[in-house]
Amino acid sequence: MPQLNSFAPDTPPEPVVEALERDGYAIVEGLASDETRAAIREELRPHLEARAPGFENMMGSRTRRIGRLLHRSRTSQELVAHPLLLALADRVLLPYCVRYRLNYTGVMYLEPGESAQPMHRDTGFYPLQNPAPPLLLATMWAMSDFTAENGATCLVPGSRHWDDTRQPKPEEIVAAEMPAGSVLIYVGSTIHGGGANRSNGPRFGLALQYALGWLRQEENQYLAVPLEEARAFPRQIQELMGYSLAAGALGFVDHQDPNDFLNGTAGDHAGDIYGGLTEADNALERFEVAGTAAVGRPRYYVEAPAPHPEPAKRRSS
Repeated sequence: MPQLNSFAPDTPPEPVVEALERDGYAIVEGLASDETRAAIREELRPHLEARAPGFENMMGSRTRRIGRLLHRSRTSQELVAHPLLLALADRVLLPYCVRYRLNYTGVMYLEPGESAQPMHRDTGFYPLQNPAPPLLLATMWAMSDFTAENGATCLVPGSRHWDDTRQPKPEEIVAAEMPAGSVLIYVGSTIHGGGANRSNGPRFGLALQYALGWLRQEENQYLAVPLEEARAFPRQIQELMGYSLAAGALGFVDHQDPNDFLNGTAGDHAGDIYGGLTEADNALERFEVAGTAAVGRPRYYVEAPAPHPEPAKRRSS
């Protein structure tokens, strides 16, 4: 089984980026403190208790899912704007966009008895064939321990470089086992899926994703957070939500910068809808389309081998 790419919390971005480029994923341990995790769990507890499990194999019949995390958990902003994660997003996404956006916020709470999710790519709703440049950088924060037994996210190293016809084999799949407080980071085109929960307890994961700023966000952040609440957020969070120009003249409101419009600082005249972004726009790596074909959105119904039980420890006499 391939080796996991695990890093210490004080690791600089460069080796993590190398792992993301080569294998499509990395794990950084110990990045969320016990206090942060406890606060997030408490903020989300009533919402999880009120949410019924899913009803089909993609969303899970024993998985509770909730979104709107910026609205439901103020503490989650610490993870959204974590300096290491933003440094990685800068390196992975900014070659292809002037600014990136928060794409999705959600919880996947796998209860005992949940089956393995079909393997898939998170970029499937964008009609671009693979392999392709990075469109998304996704994270899964471990609010509880992730083990092969309780449904740790499974992924296929290197699959971000595959075309859409290649089917993963069971022996190519790794389980992203990590202690609580760690974060799994993966490029959105990496084939992955939630594992089967064969344990007696839940697996609590918090997903945050970043996308190229010119793509439609998976989760509509403008409706997920009430407008008055968004106005009280730090500007960095506002801009990640989408309240900023995505490029020169992209995303303006009434010919004004959307952040000025949100915060009432635009005045009554047309503003600068290029925002000094022309130089960055001209420096982008631009996509060259060689052709198109209807290839569909693949799902890979393959499951990692079940974990072997731990051998019984010999008792000393």
